[in-house]
Amino acid sequence: MRVTIKDIARLANVSTTTVSRVINNKDEGVGSETRKRIQQIIKDLNYKPSSLARGLVTKKTKSIGLVLPDITNPFFPDLARGVEDYSVNKGYNAFLCNSDNNGEKEKIYINALMEKHVDGLVITSTHNLEEKHILELMENKIPIVILDRRFKSKDLHGVYTDNFSGAYEAVRYLIQNGHKSIGCITGPLDTSISKERFEGYKKALKDNGIKYNDRFIVQSNFKIDGGIKASEELLKNKEITAIFACNDLMAYGVYKTARKLKLNVPEDISVIGFDDISLSQIVTPTLTTVSQPVYEMGYEAAKMLISLIEGKVLKRKVKKLSTKLVVRESTTKKGIQGDVKLD
Repeated sequence: MRVTIKDIARLANVSTTTVSRVINNKDEGVGSETRKRIQQIIKDLNYKPSSLARGLVTKKTKSIGLVLPDITNPFFPDLARGVEDYSVNKGYNAFLCNSDNNGEKEKIYINALMEKHVDGLVITSTHNLEEKHILELMENKIPIVILDRRFKSKDLHGVYTDNFSGAYEAVRYLIQNGHKSIGCITGPLDTSISKERFEGYKKALKDNGIKYNDRFIVQSNFKIDGGIKASEELLKNKEITAIFACNDLMAYGVYKTARKLKLNVPEDISVIGFDDISLSQIVTPTLTTVSQPVYEMGYEAAKMLISLIEGKVLKRKVKKLSTKLVVRESTTKKGIQGDVKLD
């Protein structure tokens, strides 16, 4: 049988209010001897206070919600791990919800988390969730940190990476290796990360005197199957010598299409991805990609959220982390087979 606060009050011959004050470490109205007696009974009975009940008293449940769009994408488990590790170290539980890139499902999860009285939310939003929904939660004084995918509002706290610069460096690297006809597979262009990476691609072309070509662009879905379909379309154009895929999974799709077409990576087609998920180090050939500090992003988002929950004033609402181009085996100089890959 579960021990309740009433059982402790009865054994200590005090009111439940007095027991509650001891459990919640409130000094007023409880003598030292009474406190010791209650604490000993709690210890003897191995009493574990209900977090929900305590939350009703303290207005805090020591829990946060984490909403992600696609847990099957290897990028997101590392993000979640960063959130979880910081939260646990600070005594908070993190509840994970996977929206499957469905805006309505995301809203349902957010509302369910609020009904569970979580103290705050970290959200990596699906591309079609209305910003209005997030701002309404903020009006209700719910601490929220947006992770990875940004909204337009300057009132939102967030942790992001520099997607524009990462894409710019990737495309510039291809240009430096002699590639001028560079295909680009974007993610859904109603997400901030896709827009930013696409803008980085275009700016690199412009700064290096290469004319932008609509025929070299295909919008896709951040998944392997999307990379396959997009590269099948792009590689019909024999001019293209390199492809920048806006995440690693779509780059793997390019690999599959290249094999189907009997093209060699990188001799016939150079490929660059974005994210540097762990698989990119072991695929053949290993993938040149833009590395994001994924775990750190999650860690910093949880740190920011818990600071807000605890009433701290933050100097900056947004933290932007840097990316790094990691050169591996999937890129080489434009030219005939046998050209030496650059380090």
